[in-house]
Amino acid sequence: MSGLREIARPMLASIFVIQGLETFQHPEKVAARAEPVVRPLADRIPAVPSRTEEAVRLNGAVQAVAGTALGLGILPRVSALVVAGTLVPTTLAGHPFWTIDDPAERAQQRIHFLKNLTIMGGLLVAAADTGGPPSLGWRRRQAARRANGVVAGIAQAVSESAGAVSDFVSSASQTADSVAESVAQSAARAASRVPELGQAAAEQARAAGVHVAHAAQKATEEGRSRVSQLTA
Repeated sequence: MSGLREIARPMLASIFVIQGLETFQHPEKVAARAEPVVRPLADRIPAVPSRTEEAVRLNGAVQAVAGTALGLGILPRVSALVVAGTLVPTTLAGHPFWTIDDPAERAQQRIHFLKNLTIMGGLLVAAADTGGPPSLGWRRRQAARRANGVVAGIAQAVSESAGAVSDFVSSASQTADSVAESVAQSAARAASRVPELGQAAAEQARAAGVHVAHAAQKATEEGRSRVSQLTA
């Protein structure tokens, strides 16, 4: 299909390149017929030159440039649409069959009018052809969709990270509360055992005192016994 496009596009564009150059070089040939069309357009559209020959020359230049771009496959959809736009005033100015009284001439101009209408249909089909490289508008929309997807992904990742951090903080807080409660319970148990430990220490001290007293008494008695033996 791409090979068919490479052949069809130059065929479709050829008449606009040739006739566009001819009109650009010799606008006076069609200026008289274009006057009824150019004048209303110039009154309504500031970009249209007020002089008929200049408007005709501009139309021819646009046809030649856009036709060349279409034939070479440069922005073919845009080029086809531009050429179709230039064909509207050309057809209205060149073939107004409804204004002609002579039946033969009227029929001839109607044929030319329908021929241009047919060519315009082909140009509109070419403008809607998406089989070639994507248009700039399509690429822009796709890039915007991809960018929106990336931004949405980043926002979701940030939201998930914030949720994980919140969960971690909540878990750490619960752990700290649990540790604090455990420490408090241990301190309470230790405090409750202080009297018991004090009583046990006192009993051990009394036992040690009694033992020491017994040892002292025994040592005294032994001392007296030895003194008695020495003096005897």
